[in-house]
Amino acid sequence: MLTENQKNELNKKTCKVLKSKESFKAEMAKRFSSSDIEKIWADAEKRLFDMYAGHTDLPKGVSAHTDNFIFPEIDKDAAYEIMKKVMAEKSDKFGKTLAKWCHIPGFKKFFLNMWDSISRKSFGETAGFKNVFYPKEKGSFRMDITQCPYHKYLTEAGCPELNILFCENDIHSYGNLPGLKFTRTKTIGAGDELCDFKMELVK
Repeated sequence: MLTENQKNELNKKTCKVLKSKESFKAEMAKRFSSSDIEKIWADAEKRLFDMYAGHTDLPKGVSAHTDNFIFPEIDKDAAYEIMKKVMAEKSDKFGKTLAKWCHIPGFKKFFLNMWDSISRKSFGETAGFKNVFYPKEKGSFRMDITQCPYHKYLTEAGCPELNILFCENDIHSYGNLPGLKFTRTKTIGAGDELCDFKMELVK
């Protein structure tokens, strides 16, 4: 049973996260009436609050990945297309920013070298993942993800089909960086046994 203080904190967090999802609401406005959107948003707020309330004991590393979830209660196909479009646009924008930075002398090597420490911290076991980290090789970074909290909690929430969208974020973000090659051949979200991740310097 949640205390009143816990409820208040969860309400604040729910409102904060929903406010950060205005881009989804803007896309919905192209497809639904104002009254429908308000109902969808109210339903989303309740679902998000319930998700937080049901997962108050998640480790900090795991909650860093789960706390931004939002699952609108609308037609399943429409919801998927909205999520796919908005997520792709956000990731493409991030990828274009990285591409600009890749023209800065030394950035590509710095970006590649930081993947090992970032992956072990943000995508390691303390964050709900299980990984295989391969021995370091000059000019490349490689790992496999064998267990993913996105797959776990999206499946638990009844929308496992959204998992692949988070996998595709990487392609949008890292797939067109000058001087760097991102390779992925399989993902858990697509039904494979693991997600492989390889980034390497290219001439």
